Amino acid sequence: MNASLKRLAFAAALCVPLAAWSGTFTDTYSGSGGTSSCLTSYKLRGNEPSSGKHPVFLYMVGTTETYDNGQAMAAVNEMAAKGFVAAAVEYNSGSFGTCSQIGQKAACIFKPSSSASAVSKLCARATADCSKGVVVAGFSQGSVIATTAKNYDSRVRAAYGMGTHTTYSVYSLSSCMAAGKYTLPTTNLRIVNGETDTFPGGTPATVRASSQNVTGKNCGSSAYNCQNSNGSGWIMVRGSQVGDLSADHCYQRASGDCLGLQDVLDNGWRNGSDPWQLKANLTWLAGFATP
Repeated sequence: MNASLKRLAFAAALCVPLAAWSGTFTDTYSGSGGTSSCLTSYKLRGNEPSSGKHPVFLYMVGTTETYDNGQAMAAVNEMAAKGFVAAAVEYNSGSFGTCSQIGQKAACIFKPSSSASAVSKLCARATADCSKGVVVAGFSQGSVIATTAKNYDSRVRAAYGMGTHTTYSVYSLSSCMAAGKYTLPTTNLRIVNGETDTFPGGTPATVRASSQNVTGKNCGSSAYNCQNSNGSGWIMVRGSQVGDLSADHCYQRASGDCLGLQDVLDNGWRNGSDPWQLKANLTWLAGFATP
């Protein structure tokens, strides 16, 4: 099979328009290796339209995850197909940490004053125009980075987070993740959490409370969907909505095991159009950028 036919088959398998694959790219940027200095080389893997000028999308994975895993690249390729210069961002994901420690990572990724930062590398691409907007997404620790990205770069317009909380087991991130503690307006944030996510407590009640804390949006003690008129707010996924019947921290995966199967995605999340699924959330996110 020649290269063109391989590319067509790969695009068809992932349900991504062929045009989205015309501009795949890789690059590096200078990030935080564990200190406030942005001196460690990390990778970017992206996809972009083949011509024109476009807004930019960045995606950050969760703790210990491969930066360009299936979940990350599904989001990147969908956003490229929507007309974004889109990339998955590697960072020091091997450990979690405090607001300060995770903030160091976010600061190096979203440092517009440095030409070596991830956002600057993407904004400098020939098809990019960051005056049209920068939007972000992430999972778990990556969603913390996404939610706080505007703290460091004012061009960030909106964020979509999965597994997004103020508490992660023994770590309390209320000082940077509670509503009002980050720069991004809560009306520009949408988070989607599984109803049995163990990090905030493992029950619908504890996940609901965490979602309320992050967004500042409260729709009552039985709500599973709590959104503002523009679609911001939070959504809680039921176990009955996912293939393995377990809406836990990794509800996007065919198996809820967060330690493996990063490339085996829940079919509904990847290909469906319900409010908790990927395409609906990326359509909402894309609406904050200028075409």
